[in-house]
Amino acid sequence: MSIAYLDPGNIESDLQSGAKAGFKLLWVLLGATIIGLLLQRLAARLGVVTGMHLAEVCHRQYHTVPRIILWLMVELAIIGSDMQEVIGCAIAFYLLSSGRIPLWGGVLITILDTFVFLFLDKYGLRKLEAFFGLLITIMAITFGYEYVTVSPDQGQLLMGMFVPYCKGCGPVQLGQAVGIVGAVIMPHNIYLHSALVKSREVDRSNKKEVKEANKYFFIESTIALFVSFLINVFVVAVFAEAFYKRTNTEVHSVCNQSGSPHSHLFPLNNETLEVDIYRGGVVLGCFFGPAALYIWAVGILAAGQSSTMTGTYSGFPEPALVAFCPGLVDPLPRHHPYPAGGRLPGCAASYRHERLPQRAAEHAVAIRPHSHPHFHQFAVSHERVCQRTVSLSTLRDAKANNAPLILFSPL
Repeated sequence: MSIAYLDPGNIESDLQSGAKAGFKLLWVLLGATIIGLLLQRLAARLGVVTGMHLAEVCHRQYHTVPRIILWLMVELAIIGSDMQEVIGCAIAFYLLSSGRIPLWGGVLITILDTFVFLFLDKYGLRKLEAFFGLLITIMAITFGYEYVTVSPDQGQLLMGMFVPYCKGCGPVQLGQAVGIVGAVIMPHNIYLHSALVKSREVDRSNKKEVKEANKYFFIESTIALFVSFLINVFVVAVFAEAFYKRTNTEVHSVCNQSGSPHSHLFPLNNETLEVDIYRGGVVLGCFFGPAALYIWAVGILAAGQSSTMTGTYSGFPEPALVAFCPGLVDPLPRHHPYPAGGRLPGCAASYRHERLPQRAAEHAVAIRPHSHPHFHQFAVSHERVCQRTVSLSTLRDAKANNAPLILFSPL
């Protein structure tokens, strides 16, 4: 979840904020992060309390047309986010290879390795989480190195963070402030977070346990976003201290003196320096040595790779997996004898009763396994189980024939 606050779009917004407004917009970054934490908390509470993620709730509550429009809007948001994330990775590969890997090659590499890394999910969500943790650590170390190297003014930093002012700001700084909010708050991340909390076992029939889960998910989210906020502050502070109000002529001169082959990127005029992810790395290399350039590129690569995986992971559709169990249990009467939260005879999967949508079979029993291993064990150990996706027409036929079904919904 915290990765969405560290994608190349955020890094780009941070460095431009520092270069164009100095430390003056840090309070906007802090406010946007707090708003993001509020939204993430609401998303987590939704998943914990209802046992459904936001997409499932929208599917259940909205009619067909608004539901499809909402889905298309979210997919477009994910695509828009993924575009700048993939391009950020490609720029990182270009910088690390000194131009030997072209941008289109970096895009292809990113697309391929994203799906390879996402296969870690097949070995358990914990391993995927550990990999994301590794990438966040790389970002913290690399951008922290840049922060220590530049050594920004701490007094100015704290004033910019906690005093909401922007003296001497104009349309450029105002546009940058809006860009910070847009870069920090990512719509698909709310859907993702509401689904991720379902990987933890919570007894939703126990109010105390649900309340406790909400508390610890909030603490977890706070720590994650605090780390993300610190990394964003590192980037803003580096460019605010070193490059605020710099002119192209100054940067061109420094790059020439350092022997950088990229001095042609900065025209000989007195206009204010314009930076992006690529030029930002070049400028760091000119002022603080080649090591700063490559360390910056490694941080951008970690940010781009991890956020691309997050966006792709958010965009995966969750198919409805339904298992038919004819003969596994006796035909269930309207008031079947199996207690909620128990086990079916011969079943390895725990279950609990749920209220089915009205369009589902009237005599069906909805069963939600408490974990993927249980469901896998159940599906493999019983030869009579047939796994397949069930259409709405099949459910209608089952209802018309008064046929009992056992439905499984994925976690």
